[in-house]
Amino acid sequence: MKRMIRLALGIALLGAGAVHAQGTLDAVQKKGFVQCGVNVGLAGFSQPDSRGAWKGLDVDVCRAIAAAVFGDSTKVRYTPTTAVQRFPALQSGEVDVLVRNTTWTVTRDTSLGLNFVGVNYYDGQGFMVPKKLNVKSAKQLNGATVCVQPGTTTELNLSDYFRANRMTFKPVVIEKLEEVLNAYYSGRCDVFTTDVSGLVSTRGSRPNPSDHVILPEVISKEPLGPAVRHGDDRWFDIVKWSLYAMVEAEEMGLTSKNIDQAGSSKDPAVQRFIGATGDFGKMLGVDNKWAFNIIKQVGNYGESFEANLKPLGFDRGINELWTKGGIMYAPPLR
Repeated sequence: MKRMIRLALGIALLGAGAVHAQGTLDAVQKKGFVQCGVNVGLAGFSQPDSRGAWKGLDVDVCRAIAAAVFGDSTKVRYTPTTAVQRFPALQSGEVDVLVRNTTWTVTRDTSLGLNFVGVNYYDGQGFMVPKKLNVKSAKQLNGATVCVQPGTTTELNLSDYFRANRMTFKPVVIEKLEEVLNAYYSGRCDVFTTDVSGLVSTRGSRPNPSDHVILPEVISKEPLGPAVRHGDDRWFDIVKWSLYAMVEAEEMGLTSKNIDQAGSSKDPAVQRFIGATGDFGKMLGVDNKWAFNIIKQVGNYGESFEANLKPLGFDRGINELWTKGGIMYAPPLR
């Protein structure tokens, strides 16, 4: 019976999402802002500062979308969502786009009625333990108590990893991140597992980060990126190319500080990017200076990374540009 109820609810949400998906751009323009689903608070990705202003790598993608649509990156409202709440919020039309450190998987891309537009952070799942336990490898975690959030790929990967390595564990499953962390830091769990980015973020925001160790094993692929609803290719295109404009600008050497001087460039690619030539804006249904506005007001991908993740101890790693040894890559804007 419970399964039937969940199935009916899922069908209803997908039906509602299909209605909302039609003409998302028109709806967004009519209300005058982008409603962006974000994490309830993950340092470096999406978290309000002391004045209540949202900051982070994911938040910058939300702002980029607003800059493309309105020419004003401030025209965003944020809906904090837990891992369990995030998909119904998008499916039902409560939010226009989900930019919440969410892993792109085949199940989510199909049966949940979502379209992932790209990847803004390549990640993988890891484990964090108190240094005092003197654990050096995840292979030493047999019998451990592990804190994990429900409704995540993390929960499934955890079970698969322990089963594959013939180990046992006791899960402590808690929905809200703050409560999960409280459980871990109070000693209720031996281990906290999530994406490595989440481990670095939470450890970096603690008073004594060196008291906790992130183990070397990365047990999964977690491509994190924005998602929209099925059924609205125009909105899908706008969100996708807003993200890719940030990546392409970094590769082209265009930043928030020098974009104003780009108008004098003789490079045809730069001229197309800033909207001086071509009709990219018209193709997307926005102003021709959409990409210029993104970089002027938000910055390129590298600027966002430097501002939000570098202070917490993040390295670019595979999130470096493909021209510099990473795998961050945007399709050509032409």
